[in-house]
Amino acid sequence: MWDASKCDLCGDCLTKCLYIDYDREKAVSDIKALMEGKESEIVSRCITCCACREYCPTGADPLSLIISAVEKAGVFPISEEELTKTSFEAPTEVIPGDATRPALSICTMERYISEGALDGQLFEGMTLVKGGDYYCLIGWEHFGKESSIEKYARRFIDNLASLNKDIVFLHDDCYAMVHAKVKDYGIEVPFKYMHIFEYLRNYLRDHRSSISSLGKKIAYQQPCASRYTPEKNVFLDEILELIGVERPPRKYERETALCCTAPIIASRLEMAVEFQEKNVRDAIECGADALVTLCPVCDRVMRRPTGQLGLTKIYITDLCRIALGEKPWPAEAS
Repeated sequence: MWDASKCDLCGDCLTKCLYIDYDREKAVSDIKALMEGKESEIVSRCITCCACREYCPTGADPLSLIISAVEKAGVFPISEEELTKTSFEAPTEVIPGDATRPALSICTMERYISEGALDGQLFEGMTLVKGGDYYCLIGWEHFGKESSIEKYARRFIDNLASLNKDIVFLHDDCYAMVHAKVKDYGIEVPFKYMHIFEYLRNYLRDHRSSISSLGKKIAYQQPCASRYTPEKNVFLDEILELIGVERPPRKYERETALCCTAPIIASRLEMAVEFQEKNVRDAIECGADALVTLCPVCDRVMRRPTGQLGLTKIYITDLCRIALGEKPWPAEAS
């Protein structure tokens, strides 16, 4: 949540943005205008990638300030009613598993997840939770609906709490919502939860004897919502170490990671294609054997550019399954 008292007008939030070209003077001018409720150019140029939240050195959360201004300006014509219909009406299903195992929440991402990505030993015995009752809301930031997220946040937490289960979040947005966003609204989370990275790290650590070191290099496609919880990415580093995968340095990673551009494909296609290709070419230039995805939407969006430029794309759970001997490396598939 935006906290003006923490903003020192350093301009980092906008001068570091990878999609606009602002100097410090312009950045400070735009932020001042937003703080005063005036028109600001960034409102029409923001691609809602959430990076400015991480760039801010004081924790003022300029993302919230910008998204609120985007909502006020009506940049995105989609209504709250349309969003709730497409989000909440996705069929809800709870597939019971072993009572001693946690639930795996996949939100409304089932249609985007790679085929077979949830098969095998990794999730055996887990309760599977999916559908509109468990939609996590943060994706609405891409439509400039900050107030709507707050309006339905309690619904999201209460629905998950009613499961009476520990929750593992496959969708990075869900984890960001529970671990960071709901705190802005004073909502307590009455259940235990963890990110899929932590779960995979724990599983692999407990099954070291089943792992075959892959000896590969990967580039990682970071989801926008990871800007809320960058500290949990240490689990990814541990996963890669456990399975013998190197993550060579490249230009667009960690704090300087590029969005998959899903938020702007419909409105700014040419720009989306440009940045997708920058992203994939950067991964190839660093020597990566594959681009690894976490967010199911990122996975879907990056299929075209990786395919066109000849870079293998692997979903994170599939990467772990390869190391566990359940699947071949894609190039070896018949």
